[in-house]
Amino acid sequence: MSRHGVSSPIYPHCAERVDLPVPDGHLAALRITPRGAGLGAVALLVPGYTGSKEDFAPLLDPLAAAGLHVVAVDLPGQYESPGPDRESDHLPGPLGRVLAALVTDLAARHRVLLLGHSYGGLVARGAVLAGAPISGLTLLGSGPGALPPGPRRAVLELAEPVLRAHGIEAVQAFREARNPPVSEPAELAELLRARFLGSSVPGLLGMASALCGEPDRVDELAVALGATPCLVVCGQADDAWPVAAQRDMARRLGAQFALIPEAGHSPNTENPVGLLAALLPSWRRWLADRTVVG
Repeated sequence: MSRHGVSSPIYPHCAERVDLPVPDGHLAALRITPRGAGLGAVALLVPGYTGSKEDFAPLLDPLAAAGLHVVAVDLPGQYESPGPDRESDHLPGPLGRVLAALVTDLAARHRVLLLGHSYGGLVARGAVLAGAPISGLTLLGSGPGALPPGPRRAVLELAEPVLRAHGIEAVQAFREARNPPVSEPAELAELLRARFLGSSVPGLLGMASALCGEPDRVDELAVALGATPCLVVCGQADDAWPVAAQRDMARRLGAQFALIPEAGHSPNTENPVGLLAALLPSWRRWLADRTVVG
């Protein structure tokens, strides 16, 4: 669901571009390691619909400086990650199983703190329901189920028949007409265009279908988490899932809730300093508790 992306000329970082093996393929990723022993944990960052690993560029170096290994990925079918050809394989359940496999691999060496932004939050939930061995879950600008009626959902419903009938270039033209890139730096506009056009059509259709139809699975997630800590975070002006709905989701999960000022749906790019101020104290507290899962 990301509208804003990032690129190295705008948010310089020291992460390396790598490919990480998963069942039936690999995920494109940005990876950075802390100096010294660090906290013995990896933050695994999962982007939203039309997003990519670059959405987390402002967080990479600060999280590594705080002692964390950091891995930001493109989901299967997003930008630089190849994906399956069936739309149904891009729903939160199947993608969650792919993510759970990656978590299991990472957890062999470090405790895993899993963060999912927007649609990535639904996928992260799917990973937990699939048994991913995490030591903490953060849902960023994500909701209990499908997007509620509103402008973002309306755009998905308008774009779907265009994508099926006329292809991804026609949808890109629609996106640019709706949001002209006149105020965006050239590097950012280029990334937004390249990553959308590089995305899988089945992936875009499958994820859009889930954003319009995913059921509320919060109660299932609460059971699956058990004693594993959880944090729900959103921008104070989030225009995707209402703030009240995300706050209520936190209550149902028994999770902490944090509201990021001066941010909308993507605090990771709109107010990364404020987001880090919410994430790091919670994550350090989770890691200090040696009883957490992982």
